[in-house]
Amino acid sequence: MSGRIPESFIHDLLARTDIVEIIGARLDLKRAGKEYKARSPFTNEKSPSFFVSPSKQMFFDFSSGKNGTAISFLMEYDRLSFVEAVEELAQRAGVEVPREGGRNDRVVMDGPLDALAAAQRFFREQLRSAQGAIDYLKKRGVNGETAKTFGIGFAPDSWDALTHFLQDPKHAVEAGLLIQKDSGGVYDRFRNRVMFPIRDTRGRVIGFGGRTLGNDPAKYLNSPETALFHKGRNLYGLYEARQSAKSNLPYLLVVEGYMDVVMLAQHGIPEAVATLGTATTREHLGLLFKATNKVVFCFDGDRAGRAAAWRALEQVLPEIDGTRECVFMFLPDGHDPDTLVQEIGAEAFRALVGEAQTLSQFLFGELGRQVNLGSMDGRAKLAALARPHLEKLREGPLRVLMLGELSNLTRIPRADLESMLKAPAAAEAGTPEAGEPVSTRQRPSGNAHRPVRRVMQLLLEDPRLADRIDNLELLAQAEVPGIEVLMEAIDFFHAHPEATAAHLLEFWRGTPKGKGVEKLLLQGAEAPVGESGLEAELRQIVGMLTQRALKARVQQLLAESRLRPLTEAETREINALMQQQKGRVGS
Repeated sequence: MSGRIPESFIHDLLARTDIVEIIGARLDLKRAGKEYKARSPFTNEKSPSFFVSPSKQMFFDFSSGKNGTAISFLMEYDRLSFVEAVEELAQRAGVEVPREGGRNDRVVMDGPLDALAAAQRFFREQLRSAQGAIDYLKKRGVNGETAKTFGIGFAPDSWDALTHFLQDPKHAVEAGLLIQKDSGGVYDRFRNRVMFPIRDTRGRVIGFGGRTLGNDPAKYLNSPETALFHKGRNLYGLYEARQSAKSNLPYLLVVEGYMDVVMLAQHGIPEAVATLGTATTREHLGLLFKATNKVVFCFDGDRAGRAAAWRALEQVLPEIDGTRECVFMFLPDGHDPDTLVQEIGAEAFRALVGEAQTLSQFLFGELGRQVNLGSMDGRAKLAALARPHLEKLREGPLRVLMLGELSNLTRIPRADLESMLKAPAAAEAGTPEAGEPVSTRQRPSGNAHRPVRRVMQLLLEDPRLADRIDNLELLAQAEVPGIEVLMEAIDFFHAHPEATAAHLLEFWRGTPKGKGVEKLLLQGAEAPVGESGLEAELRQIVGMLTQRALKARVQQLLAESRLRPLTEAETREINALMQQQKGRVGS
């Protein structure tokens, strides 16, 4: 039977399986405290160094270095393929292994991913008979082939059309497709909207964006944040852009709207992606630079567009090195990428991309607007304004060249500029003083991994602790290495309340994150974490990370306020953060 086995089924299968029974049927396990031990089946050792953890549902073999779940053990010991190992466990559990992509049209609801895939099929089928939606797409210039490529569909003007189609609402609610009523029952989130499926890098639908065809005040509506979908960690069109490339992508063009991506692709520029109603994040940049070495930010040329470009620049500075490039393209007044490419065509549009401002041109150009370079004071001010941004750059050719450019503009010798940048590094790294821009702190050292690593260890020991972590949005902004992986682990355990460390390991099978979890689990097996005080320790570390993130965001906004007036939303945000900061100090 062909077709992919749904990940949700594998998760449920591991939950049904007792790894002690699986391994105990093959090895002579002896109780050793809370674990079981045996001699390694993979080496010729004489003393036991093979351990099985019932709480983690994992095995650890310190003789051979192997470790993993019940599936991993069957693959190693019985020499089975992954599919064969899953089928073996499924047979023991008395369940049938479902497959995706087969000829069976039955809606299989084994998890949120399956619900999202089923919803996409439903929306695409509905588009066939939705003349209003078809007319809207034709008016916008979208042809049938493009609609098919991007999986565009239509959500009927009904409160329960999708509800009736999916039948079992549980996973559809988890996926953000349906909304739970306070009085019981569910109803459709998306109604009378042209639907744009949002795919992850593997091509799986993880959310939707819907454009209203009515008088809804919310012209566009995105899926809510779920365990699968995060606006700050996903990009619309990235999967399609990578699929279109026969080799490496020459660049990725970052735009703002679904239709911008769709129409650029239709006109022969498939290298476009869109943020999902949020500013560019470090997680976005990680996705972009995995796919290409050059990122082109495309914004309106007005004040709001330049402010958005500036926020993107601040995020990208720490990510740029000698192998990566970032440029800024500003559109003519009255145009967005959608309308501009239809007016001037792909060749002229690509020519504009080629004329985009380099990172140094944009940085020094924006800062130069605030000073008078004809005066000594103005040149000194430019050096002071540029300093926190240059400090974010990694050591390398770009930093050297930008210091040279700043030296030409300010007439300050480059050696003096170098000394200016090195001065903060001699101080002890730590919490910035009040009013000190966050960018003047030292870059995190290797030791900065330790708080995140410790929280991960605690979560792997007792995944229920994920429910004890609050202020997730603020925690995600902590400028420490590994925070993105930690947030993904928290999201996973929130979405799967009964999951163990084995489930997370299987979910991240074959990825760098999975290997990192293996290392942490091995460390935990060698030196088990005590049960007493786990929650207290977790709260202490998370509180420290959250406080660090809070201070960083406040300092970032304060630094921005020196360069430009804050928006109304930013003013509300900084006031709320400073109140929260006072509350934490007083508590």
